Amino acid sequence: MAPAAAVKVYGWAMSPFVARALLCLEEAGVEYELVPMSREAGDHLRPDFLARNPFAQVPVLEDGDLTLFESRAIARHVLRKHKPELLVGDGSPAAAAMVDVWLEVEAQQHHAPTGAIMVQCIIMPLLGGARDQAVVDENVTKLNKVLDVYEARLATSRYLAGESISLADLSHFPMMRYFMETEYAALVEERPHVMAWWEELKARPAARKVTEFMPPDFGLGKKAEQ
Repeated sequence: MAPAAAVKVYGWAMSPFVARALLCLEEAGVEYELVPMSREAGDHLRPDFLARNPFAQVPVLEDGDLTLFESRAIARHVLRKHKPELLVGDGSPAAAAMVDVWLEVEAQQHHAPTGAIMVQCIIMPLLGGARDQAVVDENVTKLNKVLDVYEARLATSRYLAGESISLADLSHFPMMRYFMETEYAALVEERPHVMAWWEELKARPAARKVTEFMPPDFGLGKKAEQ
């Protein structure tokens, strides 16, 4: 019998937050065990899980005696320990600072409009609800402005933080994987530098592996058919 993996990730892999943790583990070549959970069954509300994350959110990572939650913190920990070059860009203090800047841009500027569009265009219909087009339109306007900034940046730099890929790029992958399944993917496709960056990002072996766990319908389509 193979020994149990020292690293465990608790959550449902189709979650973009869980996927962020898995992507970094895959990039770093770390052996891990994905401990399956069910949101519908309320596994994230059980006392044993709340002892790991009192906010009842996934993912949770256990690395030996260390327990972490919050996907961006988990991502930093995994790379700091196993592949620190993905945290420092080209290696200089200035390059590392740019990684931090673009990680903040992802968290503060890119994530919210992309996520809102994804929820309205994919999740709501799968749950039998109606899309709120006003919410979509508002966030398309926001995302257009954000992607204009990305296009300008990527016109002068291969990656967001410089000429080397970093967590600043990788952190975008999980939410964009779903966003690009919506009709608003054209917002990316019509910007050549953003599109080239996205094509390279999704083609990485680690991203392709994690994509296998991320069906475009979040697994909800099968339930709707039953």
